[in-house]
Amino acid sequence: MSLRDLPPAARSMAAAASAAVAAARAADADELRTAAADLAAFDPSAVGPLLGDVLRMLLEETHPDGLDADDLRAVLETTTKAALAWLPEADPEVLLVILAGALGVHPEEADGIARPGARAVALHAPVMIADLLAGTRRGLDFYLVAAFREMARSQTMEAP
Repeated sequence: MSLRDLPPAARSMAAAASAAVAAARAADADELRTAAADLAAFDPSAVGPLLGDVLRMLLEETHPDGLDADDLRAVLETTTKAALAWLPEADPEVLLVILAGALGVHPEEADGIARPGARAVALHAPVMIADLLAGTRRGLDFYLVAAFREMARSQTMEAP
């Protein structure tokens, strides 16, 4: 399966995610803001899981022996330092929540950490994805297609 084989809505979402990641890879804050706005316009209940699945797969691939706290701290620090150099509104707390969410840990607001909104996710997740992609041999399309497959599989399993 390739991106061409996806339904039109999924292809559009993948194109928006690709544009955001490309802007992040180029360290182009203006382009990222524009692409993030386009990405945030999609249904957050689809965009969040898509980006989270891509992040999880990238984390698994870049850390084949498993992740520990030091690995997660390094990913967060590397992404934050790189992002702050060109994206002044980069928020380490948002990156932390996105990283945790990709691993299936969702902090509750009672813990003093609010879940980021759709626009914040659309701005920050591509930055982390871009950083992690640098350590892989595959392109973003591979992970997007795999994430859409995972989402479809999950929806099929949840259907009554």
